[in-house]
Amino acid sequence: MASNQFESTSTEKPSLLEISFAKDPSGSMGAQLNNLDKGTTAEMFIPGYASVGRLVDGETVARSCGVSVADCIVAINGEGLRRFPPDFDDNELDKLTKEMEGVTLDDDAKKLKGRVLTNKTGENYPALLNKIKEIKKAADPANPLVIALERYGWDARVNSWGRFLAARDGNVPDAMQMIQDHESWKENTFPIDLSSVGLQDILKLKAVSEVDVAKEDLPPTVYVNYAKLQTLEADHSPDDVVKAFVIFTEIMLATARDPRHPKASQLIDLSGVSITSGFRVDILKKIYATFEPNYPETLSRMVMYPVSKVVASTSSMLLSFVNESTQKKFVITDSLEKVCEELGWEQKEVEACGGVTEFVAKHEKAGDSLISS
Repeated sequence: MASNQFESTSTEKPSLLEISFAKDPSGSMGAQLNNLDKGTTAEMFIPGYASVGRLVDGETVARSCGVSVADCIVAINGEGLRRFPPDFDDNELDKLTKEMEGVTLDDDAKKLKGRVLTNKTGENYPALLNKIKEIKKAADPANPLVIALERYGWDARVNSWGRFLAARDGNVPDAMQMIQDHESWKENTFPIDLSSVGLQDILKLKAVSEVDVAKEDLPPTVYVNYAKLQTLEADHSPDDVVKAFVIFTEIMLATARDPRHPKASQLIDLSGVSITSGFRVDILKKIYATFEPNYPETLSRMVMYPVSKVVASTSSMLLSFVNESTQKKFVITDSLEKVCEELGWEQKEVEACGGVTEFVAKHEKAGDSLISS
């Protein structure tokens, strides 16, 4: 294992990239832009007035330059088109465009690139588009269109604020308190010590793991083998389970195609566990108490399987600690077909493996790299 410390997979610091039209002055960018100049509270942490909403299929300038969904336009030909000044110096940031490596801006260039637009709401996005059209129309080989963008992680405020706002039904003060509490939790939680004996036992036992065999339009899954967890509960802290859960959640959310809407599913495998007598709900309570306030709006589905129809009918009592919105995302079933439908798995393959537990053992990811030798 390369390191005994697990850091969060997202920080507030962006990466930089540029789109140059030098080789194709009249070419199309190949991206659909989002107008972020509507004066909504969801825009308040976004540094610019336009971001990439979708990439057009085919060979395009955007694709050739490595542009991704949610990349935010902050400057055109060195002139800033920002909502607020940058929090970091360019020299502190990773450069994703090869041509940017080793380039140092003088003070005047930094000031120009960090320029903030002061137009009225609704006038900044058109100004950005007009600037692009103006340069392309000039078709000056000595001054080709160059668009500078910033890329933020899935949990940076730029991308996460919308989730926290949605989790608090648009109430800005409540959402702000929630995100501040999350940032304090994050500061106190990371890095996670991977050498912890309890955490290593959970990882080695594969009691919590990652399964990523979903269809393209469905997210990956955090798998929890509840029977294995309960074998450890006598001499292991539930906090170790939560840490394992956090690690795999962080790994999977970082792979989201759209960092504004990262999603993961959860599968609680109850094979060999009697939900009426041997099921310990306290572990789920611990996981939920961490997940709900720190990863809002990231749960796609929580599937609990196998659970009889009789017990499933009383699940609202069993899971009374879960809020109503999250309960709607729970799937409690004894149907393998339903499990596969919700998680995007091929039922025939699951059956060929011998069941869910065996299928997961075949397809689990990332866990080995976290285990100490």
